[in-house]
Amino acid sequence: MKGFIGLTKRNVQIYFKDIHSVIFSLLTSIIVFVLYLLFLKGSFVNAIEGSMKGLESLINADDIKMFVNGVLLVGILGSATITIPYNCLTTIVKDRERKVDYDILATPVKRWQIILSYLFAAIICSFFMTSLLLTAGLTILAVLGNMHLSVLSIIAAYGVILLGCMSSSALFMTVVLFFKSSSAAGAFFGILSAAAGFVIGAYIPISQFSSKIQTLCNLFPASHICALLRNVLLNGCIDEMNRSIGGVDNGLFSEALRQSMTFNASLFDKSLSVNVMCMYIAAFTLVSLIAMVFLYTRVYKKN
Repeated sequence: MKGFIGLTKRNVQIYFKDIHSVIFSLLTSIIVFVLYLLFLKGSFVNAIEGSMKGLESLINADDIKMFVNGVLLVGILGSATITIPYNCLTTIVKDRERKVDYDILATPVKRWQIILSYLFAAIICSFFMTSLLLTAGLTILAVLGNMHLSVLSIIAAYGVILLGCMSSSALFMTVVLFFKSSSAAGAFFGILSAAAGFVIGAYIPISQFSSKIQTLCNLFPASHICALLRNVLLNGCIDEMNRSIGGVDNGLFSEALRQSMTFNASLFDKSLSVNVMCMYIAAFTLVSLIAMVFLYTRVYKKN
């Protein structure tokens, strides 16, 4: 186990020592934040206010703004659980390109420990960084207003983030094993950064897409992670708005808001419950881990 711990520590240090790598791994999150400041906030607020005809006097405008701020936080966290694990896992490609993997494979450390050291390092780095973003986000939101969050909801948010980091790390571990050069891995990261915001609904709610596009986006566990985060972080605001309405609309506004903001992922026109989304993420992660082990042994079978 000392070899495994040592390799994991080494992979973690490689990520954090490269400040440029850390910054670029947050690129999509930064883009989401900038777009939010430029026009996304106004678009979301206008869309919500347009759907509350006749209820304007009942719903507190501050609750609407805090809800939209929460949507931004979910977009930042969701994109971080995608880009940070991938960026950390590019260490595998760099080791392969520089022939460092030959030296690692020559050590007494078993292959399954070597592959898990990369995986665990990615999970540790991404969870640490995303947890910092969540903590900072919740602190800022607490200063701006009331998100109506309970302690259990906050704890659950960190749990969802951990699940997201694990699923993304397992998925991208299988992806990076196909790359033989850092330039190829970097090119894929560019595509990933551009697509991530759309796949998780950070720019446009996934519910606004066609059924086929929704299914395509929700095949990826990151979309389910964002849906879970919305349930954890935004339900308090929705419940407060629903209480303000006092049952005048029989809960239609809150239900419409949950549907439009994709609180439940949809696959093949079927809306998935929170429990089913969790099971889907777990199953996807398990399949990715199996594929990861298989690919790693095939790639390095000559050793």
